[in-house]
Amino acid sequence: MINVYMEGYKYTNDFYELIHVFYLNEDIEQIENVGEYDNGYLININLNNLGKGPTAICKVYFNKRLISEAKEQIDTIFINRPLEKTIRIGIKKVIYNALTSIVDKNLPWGILTGIRPTKIVHELIEKNTSESTILEILTKEYMINNDNAKLLMNIAYKQSKHLYPIDSNRYSLYIGIPFCPTRCLYCSFPTLPIGRYSNLVSKYIDTLIYEITEIKTLMKGKKINSVYIGGGTPTSISVEDLRKIINTVYDSFGKENIREFTIEAGRPDTINYELLNMLKEEQIERISINPQTMNDRTLKLIGRKHTSEDIINSYKMAKEVGISSVNMDLIVGLPGEGVADIKNSLETIGKLNPENLTIHTLSVKRGSKFIEHLDEYDIEGQSVIERMLYETKSFAQSMNLEPYYLYRQKNILGNFENIGYAKKDYECIYNISIMEEKESILAAGVGSTSKIYYPEENRLERIFNFRDLKEYLNRIDELIERKRKILI
Repeated sequence: MINVYMEGYKYTNDFYELIHVFYLNEDIEQIENVGEYDNGYLININLNNLGKGPTAICKVYFNKRLISEAKEQIDTIFINRPLEKTIRIGIKKVIYNALTSIVDKNLPWGILTGIRPTKIVHELIEKNTSESTILEILTKEYMINNDNAKLLMNIAYKQSKHLYPIDSNRYSLYIGIPFCPTRCLYCSFPTLPIGRYSNLVSKYIDTLIYEITEIKTLMKGKKINSVYIGGGTPTSISVEDLRKIINTVYDSFGKENIREFTIEAGRPDTINYELLNMLKEEQIERISINPQTMNDRTLKLIGRKHTSEDIINSYKMAKEVGISSVNMDLIVGLPGEGVADIKNSLETIGKLNPENLTIHTLSVKRGSKFIEHLDEYDIEGQSVIERMLYETKSFAQSMNLEPYYLYRQKNILGNFENIGYAKKDYECIYNISIMEEKESILAAGVGSTSKIYYPEENRLERIFNFRDLKEYLNRIDELIERKRKILI
């Protein structure tokens, strides 16, 4: 048990998440009175004035003995952000400094707990901050290691051509298909086995099409940017149902207005010539075929009903049909996998030579079957995960794939990251838009979230769709009214 006592400031989730990175398998509990502390660890965090302005102090005790201490004067922190955010950075710095002296753990992302670290760089770029100053802020104030700081900067500058100038009338569209052939071990999305819900698929498609056409009305006069159909596995529904959705998008928003249209064809067991020919006929030029691993024993363990050979064949079919841009996903840290396994996956994918490669570090998520049986699986430690990620970065460089977007997740193994790589001019516009949050994203379908962006205030308003299929089907007008109230 890790006890936390906070004085002079409210204890927030990002403080908890930072402490959790150091003590991943420990229970962390905030106590309201230091007298409640008996034995074990106590992290005492204090914000007060010591004559020179606000000062953050962190003291760590074990069995009532002081074992570590760190102090930070808030007015010496330079991050070019409001005072409230600066104070929180100062508190996180003292937590970080106090704990790194007693916990043998490498934190390549320093004090960062948010999932979109590139947003920090974009904010600084918008304030005309020099590259050297941005690098100093990232490494000195956020405690990010030098390689990751440079990576963030390179990605942010690469994204700029797709984000700027900011246009308040520009938006992208996300369409969610919740059905999958089977549910993967690590999945926490609201996915539904299509066999079990086959009697509701037709009604879902009709309801989804209705929501899309209502979004068209709500966004009249605005400019669509990109469209992304995700899931679930969109290609698990029938070819004609998927065509119907695509044509609804074209009829509603104009094929000529859409810069990029992506469809996740993530599972090879849903890919065939009929599907791919339809996508080509409908001028869909970007798809995802997501193996996650090219090792057959792991595919079986995580609940996939296909082989690595099926993945290879699916990719070759897509290229034969003429799909110009294919993304492939890999997950680092799957149960039982080590450096040799990720090397095998990379070497196999290298022979296919996709235009995009997305590397995810496994995140142990609530809502997944994985977290319920975590102790049954063999998961590598931080040092091995780091070596595996090094292999992916070296591979991407050798294949002329450059990083273009990055995000992090809660409970991600080793406190690492997810990176999207692309060949020159093959960056996914939607991926950049959804991560950097510089334009509105209108979302249709079960479990999806619309994000309405107000650039003048640099603010987002979120509108959540129901995660339960029957609620979505029965209360669709209520969801559309939620959107209407914010948009009109």
